[in-house]
Amino acid sequence: MTPNSTLTAIPGIQVGHATDPVGLTGCTVVLCEKGAVAGVDQRGGAPGTRETDLLRPLHLVQQVHAVLLAGGSAFGLAAADGVMRYLEERGAGFKAGSARVPIVPAAILFDLAIGDPKARPDAAMGYAACQAATAGPVVEGNVGAGTGCSAGKALGASRATKTGIGSAAVELGGGLIVAALVAVNPFGDVVDERGQIIAGARPLRGAGYADTLAVLRSPIGRVALRVAGATVIGVVATNARLDKEQANKAAQMAHDGLGRAIRPAHTMFDGDTLFALATGRVRASVTLVGAFAAEVVAQAIVRAARSAASAGGLPGGAER
Repeated sequence: MTPNSTLTAIPGIQVGHATDPVGLTGCTVVLCEKGAVAGVDQRGGAPGTRETDLLRPLHLVQQVHAVLLAGGSAFGLAAADGVMRYLEERGAGFKAGSARVPIVPAAILFDLAIGDPKARPDAAMGYAACQAATAGPVVEGNVGAGTGCSAGKALGASRATKTGIGSAAVELGGGLIVAALVAVNPFGDVVDERGQIIAGARPLRGAGYADTLAVLRSPIGRVALRVAGATVIGVVATNARLDKEQANKAAQMAHDGLGRAIRPAHTMFDGDTLFALATGRVRASVTLVGAFAAEVVAQAIVRAARSAASAGGLPGGAER
């Protein structure tokens, strides 16, 4: 691992959080003001996104200047306006004639079932997250987009376990680094490297975990399939030199990590979306980058569960 084992181990990347600890929501910005080649892969059935089409190959814009992750369901996409204002003030953006337009893709998660459902990230919060951004190790747990996160919704939001936001990085030799930052709010359970549940649906009676897969096989599972409101969103980043098509491939491969650490993943209630950023300094195979993008995504998800404290009447994963 690198000395800084979080997303900001990638040179040129800064991360900032804005947190509402009362309303239990927030947003997290990943700044790359000088631009980074970007891709995206969206797999859940209930996405909430902004500016993702332009990340596909065959589209004009090649680089982004920030990525926003936010709570607040679709309302939280408004926080990207504040990120755009911050970047415009600093002269960052895609040159379009006499103007510069900051490119800020965004994704949201549903956290309205915990805390105050009227508390949502807005433009002011997005701007504040930018002001708080640093290149230091990313703060994890109940902050930013992780403030209102929980895992295991199959028996209702009140039987979930509090999770948050986590980050991980790995150095692969030759100066190559791959890292991830993930806000973990799944319908399913979080499992560790041994496949053991470390945050998820809690049984209606007794201690431990109910095991979402077991719940779905039971008669009560038919009721569980009518609930809504989840999603895992995140960013993988590397200092590798990737083009747009390769960045999209890295984002695609990174979802393998989500599948390893969330059970089940990519449900119709999840808007699971991962962005990929490449700052372009080190020559590397996209296969190598994508393989370890999956590894750090899984690690970041586990860290998001283990670093979360109790909130909103839910026990934190670290306290189970």
